[in-house]
Amino acid sequence: MRTVNLLQRMNIYQEVFLSILYRVLPIQKYIEPVYFYIYTLFGLQAIYVTALYITSWLLSGTWLSGLLAAFWYVTNRIDTTRVEFTIPLRENWALPFFAIQIAAITYFLRPNLQPLSHRLTLLAIFISTFLFSLTWQFNQFMMLMQALVLFILDSLDMLPAVKVTWLYGIQLTGLLLVCILQFFNSMILGSLLISFNLSVLIARKLQKNLKTGSFLNRLGKLLLHLFVVLCLTLFLNNIIKKILNLKSDEHIFKFLKAKFGFGATRDFDANLYLCEEAFGLLPFNTFERLSDTLLFYAYIFVLSITVIAALAVAFRNLSYSTNQQSMYKMGEYTIGLKPETAYNLIHTILFGFLALSTMRMKYLWTSHMCVFASFGLCSPEIWELLLKLIHLYNSKRICIMRYSIPILILLYLCYKFWPGMMDELSELREFYDPDTVELMNWINSNTPRKAVFAGSMQLLAGVKLCTGRTLTNHPHYEDSSLRERTKAVYQIYAKRAPEEVHALLRSFGTDYVILEDSICYERRHRRGCRLRDLLDIANGHMMDGPGENDPDLKLAGHPRFCEEIKRNLPPYTAYFTRVFQNKTFHVYKLSRNK
Repeated sequence: MRTVNLLQRMNIYQEVFLSILYRVLPIQKYIEPVYFYIYTLFGLQAIYVTALYITSWLLSGTWLSGLLAAFWYVTNRIDTTRVEFTIPLRENWALPFFAIQIAAITYFLRPNLQPLSHRLTLLAIFISTFLFSLTWQFNQFMMLMQALVLFILDSLDMLPAVKVTWLYGIQLTGLLLVCILQFFNSMILGSLLISFNLSVLIARKLQKNLKTGSFLNRLGKLLLHLFVVLCLTLFLNNIIKKILNLKSDEHIFKFLKAKFGFGATRDFDANLYLCEEAFGLLPFNTFERLSDTLLFYAYIFVLSITVIAALAVAFRNLSYSTNQQSMYKMGEYTIGLKPETAYNLIHTILFGFLALSTMRMKYLWTSHMCVFASFGLCSPEIWELLLKLIHLYNSKRICIMRYSIPILILLYLCYKFWPGMMDELSELREFYDPDTVELMNWINSNTPRKAVFAGSMQLLAGVKLCTGRTLTNHPHYEDSSLRERTKAVYQIYAKRAPEEVHALLRSFGTDYVILEDSICYERRHRRGCRLRDLLDIANGHMMDGPGENDPDLKLAGHPRFCEEIKRNLPPYTAYFTRVFQNKTFHVYKLSRNK
């Protein structure tokens, strides 16, 4: 009863482009579409690793650093990528372009670029930013983190202001171009990134003498600047959302509010995120795996030195009254903290905090961790700073340290991990899920092509893919009306009367409903996080099983629908007829009577 514009709501332009490419190229006889798709994505990961290699090389000045970054990425692949077991993820399309963008920004921030190099680098940054934004629905949040990196460094006078302005402009232009291609997707227009970037540019015009005065004077101006930017961002964002009547991303802010302890919530959508492991804190065993390859130890070593250097540079910059003096002192002091190094330092810190708070985002951090750690071990500036601190500095020692330690680590990685990687490459695995295959075959053979199916989001996506039938809901959650539909359909797992469930499902035109035992009798999550518990809490009902309930929750007036329907009692058979059953799924046809 509703049509979704896929190009507007989902980031699938890459699949559209790939399908056109497959038809244009004379390869249909030699490769099946699914393998063309898989090999393209795997090829993109090769570009990803190449971009990490180049970034590390640009920062350190030696190809050995890039080689170490690539080796670390591969040996830590459990924590650096999900491509080997979940190929079509949007992030697997987007992160290679993000890595290219970081490499281009690293080069762009070098001083004294030739005009042609300057223009070509800006073009590379724009194209990679645009493609990153086009291929991932979380683009705006990642680029907001990047904008915060630029804001911090610009405020501390550690990056050239003109170049920072260029980067803000590219972010805005890329995102607005994606907005146009996605048929003016309101969620993009209402993003915090657009509001923040505009606010920073406005605030800079209002506070032209921001980088003058004594230390305390400049510190006061910075705090005022931060306050102005924050207020302007919130004001602009609220105005845009009210004008557009935008509610698409409200569930994300409810989730963040509850996650960081600003009050418990009974909101179904927010709790659905809170209860997923991927949106929880980063597990401690991640650091054990990263330490096993020596990556974490190297990262902490390099991070400690660069943070000390950055604090010293920031203090010196704020201590001088004019731009000219500040820039002169910065150039004199920052042996180990060039602008491109400063950018990558704050980038890794902010994305590190993001990964620690939300496990799903660790792949943005761990890949950059490989770059940052390898750069530091091969950087003459880092070793010079360290050896000067411990009074052991000379040029020969720097040369020995920056080449010998990376080579020793590479030899260790090859010795310890190469045999295991070869064994993994020799494994052949096969998809095996006979119950789902049986369900899809039954739907194709026994239901009309225009039949409408209701069920869980993940299963219905498979039903659409395998059978082409019409769905009531879909796992695209960045849409308020789809979220409301999903909550309504999920009442099949709540404690509701059969006539209520029937009325809800028929209001969406449902002909068949699929019940899953894995959801109805779920044990994967703890009590309070099972889907049936989230529905009970949202409906004001007490949860099943031993344990406490909030005092205002009440006993439900009806048994759980997904359990009771299987008893074939008259109140249920009047509305629902079972037409298919196996060990995992139960399919019921809805009666047409009201």
